[in-house]
Amino acid sequence: MCSREQKPENFFYFLLHPLTFLDINSSCDRPKQPCFLFNQGIVPYQLAWEHQHRLVGERLDCPHLPDALLLLEHPPVYTLGTGANPEFVKFSAAQSDWELYRVERGGEVTYHCPGQLVGYPILNLRRYRTDLHWYLRQLEEVVIQVVRNYGLPGDRLAGLTGVWVAGHKIAAIGIKARRWVTMHGFSVNVCPDLAGFERIVPCGIRDKPVGSLSQFMPEITLEQVRQDIKIAFSQIFNIYFVES
Repeated sequence: MCSREQKPENFFYFLLHPLTFLDINSSCDRPKQPCFLFNQGIVPYQLAWEHQHRLVGERLDCPHLPDALLLLEHPPVYTLGTGANPEFVKFSAAQSDWELYRVERGGEVTYHCPGQLVGYPILNLRRYRTDLHWYLRQLEEVVIQVVRNYGLPGDRLAGLTGVWVAGHKIAAIGIKARRWVTMHGFSVNVCPDLAGFERIVPCGIRDKPVGSLSQFMPEITLEQVRQDIKIAFSQIFNIYFVES
């Protein structure tokens, strides 16, 4: 049965006129669609993980539900992707108080903490393009557009996933999809304490440092980046947000 989530004003239009799920080259080839926005503060990792699973499950049961985006921060926590190498973790999980989760996303170990903006898009890629490489590049582009609007050189590096500024990785990306419905997502280091990254080899990359936007823009705030991410995300995926 379909979820009883809050629905946008034109939600029933989409039930009466089901979306055409096509493998298209650009999300701009279709009308703007609604996307629920969960704008949250600091959320424990376990709760956010469970929330993603609920949202994904609802959309697998009822594919015409609108997409969703969670924007939030986490308390200090480390996560490992499905195939992540534990050698990139420099501490013993059994002998440490640091939270460590192995989850179903791709990628190596990463670190979340306050001052880092995390985005978890729950998107049905049949509305956009059924291509995970394309999707990764779109998430990178969201961050790149925001960074470049600040006058900073947001870059991709060949063979790697994420966004760099002046050689410093400021955004990491790791995703999972079930029947083309996505979970997990991206994290942007706005103004975090980077000391936590010293306990790992971030994303398994030994020769490239992690950085933050505040290194280049000391006055930047997480709220500013949150608003700018919303704008860039809505433009790139051609959606409009419905606050949930």
